[in-house]
This record gives sequence, structure tokens and C-alpha cells, in this order.
Amino acid sequence: MAFDTDTYARTVSPVGFDDLDYASFTERPLSAGALRCLRYMCDIENHTVCYLRDLLVTPSHADPEVTTFLTMWAYEEYWHGEALARVLAAHGIPTGDGHIRQVREGLGWRDRLTPVGTSLIANLIGADFVAVHMTWGAINEWSTHAGYARLAELEDHPVLTRLLDRIMRQETRHVAFYASQARERLRGSAHARRLTRFALRRFWAPVGAGVMPRAETGHLMRFLLGDARGRMLATQIDEKIDRLPGLAGLGLVRRASSSYAVA
Repeated sequence: MAFDTDTYARTVSPVGFDDLDYASFTERPLSAGALRCLRYMCDIENHTVCYLRDLLVTPSHADPEVTTFLTMWAYEEYWHGEALARVLAAHGIPTGDGHIRQVREGLGWRDRLTPVGTSLIANLIGADFVAVHMTWGAINEWSTHAGYARLAELEDHPVLTRLLDRIMRQETRHVAFYASQARERLRGSAHARRLTRFALRRFWAPVGAGVMPRAETGHLMRFLLGDARGRMLATQIDEKIDRLPGLAGLGLVRRASSSYAVA
């Protein structure tokens, strides 16, 4: 079934989090490993607007359905970051504008050159770049959804679980858009399939790996995927990628897990 972008745009809203009992974290705090993961997730949700900046200099900006979705996607992701920041604040972990600015400024020259390089490469490729963008987005949203689900499962904290369930419901719609667009665009172009397969095999990395220090990405991967249940989730994501036209056998998440020394 095709994704209904108009309905999505009319029903977008901030994830609800003001009604949650954050005092419960005083009585039963999250583990240090989980908080480190949440800090990573919060930082990446807050970085969404920077990803959007980079995408709007590519051929994706010419498709009104894509830009409508991206506008609403960035809005919802902003509020995901705010919600996660409330959990961190309840544990005495500072967040806010100063920290977000530090993360962005810490990228240095990479942050300044990325939109230039992305624009040049993407516009030379042309319309088939959108297939790469949509497929990349689908994989990242599958990974994000699985990461939130796994964190809720590992910590088994009722307030955290309630919040992450709400976030995951919105992430499910993000998955639906990206995956439906990816299937359609890959199915319609052999060049798009070859290009996307090449780009993923050469350049894909776990969500946030280009922003966060390698040690933090490694911790996230090991914490969420470092046991039998986590390895099963990694396999399930790879199986979803396999079902996209022309992308069978890449093993992206298993390969990334191996590179970050996930057992």
C-alpha cells in the first residue's frame, strides 16, 4: 500500500512526554550503559536538521512528496530529541543548546564540506540519487526503531518503555515512507539498484557513526546487539534489506557489528 503523505502531514504532532513520571528515575535510575546509549540517541535526533540541510542540496529537493515528508520528519525527530533529553535531565545529565552546539562544532571542517560534496556528487548522479537517499533512510529508520525497542527491553523501566513506545509509533510511519519509496524507485531502475548497492556496500555505517566518536558508536552497538537477542535483531534488519529490489546479500548490519567488535 502506498504511503499517504498528505494524511501524514495533517496528523504530525510532537511526541507526548510531559505527562510521564520522571521522578520514578530517582527511585529506579537507568543503568549507566543505557544512559550512554540514550545520550547518543538524543544527540542524533537533535542532529536531524543537519541531515536535512545536506539532503536539500540533492535532487531529493525537487520531489514535493519527498520534501513534504522530510519537513514533517524533521519536526517529529526534533521532539524525539527533546523527549530523550527529559530522561537524561532526570538523571542529572546536561543537555540543551550548549551541548548541541558543542556536538555540531566538534565536527569541524567535515560539517562545512559535507553539504558541498553531497551536492556535487548527488547532482551529477541525478534523479537516481533519490533511490539511494530513500533506501539509506529506510535502513536507518529500521535500525533506529530496533534500537529503541531493544533499549526498552533491556532496561524494562515502565516510564522509559512508555516513552519509547510513543517514539516508535512515529518511527513506524517514517519507516513506511522510506521503505515504500525505496522499493518503488529501486524496482523502476536498474541503474538505481546498482548505484544504491554500491553506495551502501562502500559507505553505509550505523546511524550516527559520522557524528559521534567511534567509541560511542561501539558502545551502542555492543550494548544493544552484543547478545543472542541483539544478533537476531541485526539479522532481521539485514533480512529486510535483502527484500529490497537488488539488495540481497549485503549483510550491512552484521558487517557493522563485526567492525565494532560486537560478540
